[in-house]
Amino acid sequence: MERRKFLQIGAGTAGAMLIPVFGNAIAADELMNAMPASAKKLLADTALNAATKAGASYCDVRIGRYLNQFIITRDLNVENISNTESTGVGVRVIANGAYGFASTNNLTPDGIANAARQAVAIAKANAKLQTEPVRLAPVKGVGEVAWATPVKKDWRAIPVKDKADMLIAANKAGLAAGASFMTASLFQINQQKYFASTDGSYIDQDVHRLWAPINATAVDKASGKFRSRAGLSSPVSMGYEYFDAKASDKVQAAGGVTTLYTNSYDIIEDAKLAGKQAREKLSAKSVEPGKYDLVLSPEHLFLTIHENVGHPTELDRVLGYEANYAGTSFVGLDKWESKKFKYGSERVNFVADRTTPGSLGLIGYDDEGVPAKKWDIIRNGILVNYQATRDQAHIIGEKESHGCSYADSWSTIQFQRMPNISLEPGKARLTPDQMVADVKKGIYILGRGSYSIDQQRYNSQFGGTLFYEIKNGKITGQLEDVAYQTNTQEFWNACSAICDERDWRMGGSFFDGKGQPSQVSAVSHGSSTSRFNGINVINTARKIG
Repeated sequence: MERRKFLQIGAGTAGAMLIPVFGNAIAADELMNAMPASAKKLLADTALNAATKAGASYCDVRIGRYLNQFIITRDLNVENISNTESTGVGVRVIANGAYGFASTNNLTPDGIANAARQAVAIAKANAKLQTEPVRLAPVKGVGEVAWATPVKKDWRAIPVKDKADMLIAANKAGLAAGASFMTASLFQINQQKYFASTDGSYIDQDVHRLWAPINATAVDKASGKFRSRAGLSSPVSMGYEYFDAKASDKVQAAGGVTTLYTNSYDIIEDAKLAGKQAREKLSAKSVEPGKYDLVLSPEHLFLTIHENVGHPTELDRVLGYEANYAGTSFVGLDKWESKKFKYGSERVNFVADRTTPGSLGLIGYDDEGVPAKKWDIIRNGILVNYQATRDQAHIIGEKESHGCSYADSWSTIQFQRMPNISLEPGKARLTPDQMVADVKKGIYILGRGSYSIDQQRYNSQFGGTLFYEIKNGKITGQLEDVAYQTNTQEFWNACSAICDERDWRMGGSFFDGKGQPSQVSAVSHGSSTSRFNGINVINTARKIG
């Protein structure tokens, strides 16, 4: 697909997000092929032995097969279908106290041994300029183990026609409900990752993720005005059973304004609501700027969490390693060392977790062979920890890695990436309707929208998909042109209520970019509907000055 065509489609499906596609095009039936674990172990041992003989004190090997299938539809037409495959080996070593990395798609013993020797040569060259040796937190080897995403229906086995028909049916439903244009897409990823190290681990993992973004656009032909409503689904780490919508997974938004789902997704129902609500947005009242109490749904709040909690607590960003590309962090080591930095109100508790079922960050082991785990980031509003890899753990006094290492391909070196960062639900029983009933002047926001945040992840502005005015405890109708401006510490200290675990669910980022050269990863963020008092709201349609 030409880049211009992709951007046209992407603008409707994912806010003009650039979707990276790595690998060569292959036939759909080739997706099911896999290399036996025994063959991968032989290749890994070849690299480990070659690196050790060349002088490496440590070596890890990642043998990866990365598969993608993307289906993009517009209205009643299929715009694009692609299947891609990329296979190769990445070798990371430590020699003379420095890292070295090399990769190859030559899966012969000679090709892999040559890559290992090249990695050692690079490490020795790096060591001449390095002031301090790399210090890896210990990891106990686990021997030969396997882990796979729990999948009931493998997306690779579902006929492409069936998937395209589902997307077109969603578009048709949205058009019938009021949309002038509809897009529906399906992004499916399978990462077959084999990790081996001189620590004694041989870990075979099979990771599956998918995402089905939709977008409805309604046009007023008389005025030329148009409004869009994106889908409210979340990307997930599970199989095609995600589309087997279950009544038990239905969650009503406050005031019954829309239907949401927790562990499954009815794409047809969401498309109908998207078409209807996009049409309603054309006549929605433009917001009056001012201070409002905001009631934020999990489908919206995940992005705010991602930007102003997830990113600033990445330890490499705190240490300045991301300064050239995406900035630093306002929560420097001095704030953590004080043990009293008030990130949010006492009810705010954030946990990092690689084990949550269905989450994009769900794994068995990270790309350094560290088992998936869970730990506190913010407890009772106080910053208590960061996200760290093996070579960072000693900086914050940790005896082991948090398991935050990830590479998006066999050809790229692993580095610190965000795990799932989630807001714990409130302890007292509280529904979204009960939360709204306590608000005199407020706005209820659902879905992600445009956003902006500074390089330290402090000052920010967030939009959304759907906005509803709250007056004296009642939802009175849709609003438009809404965005809120705040700083991270002010925002989380304004958190006055969080709904209980019955309302808790996850949103996520399917293509989160970081690093130079840039890599992408997938991560989820969970929360219950939450209220924030006295937040500054602006009207995005009004000119300033």
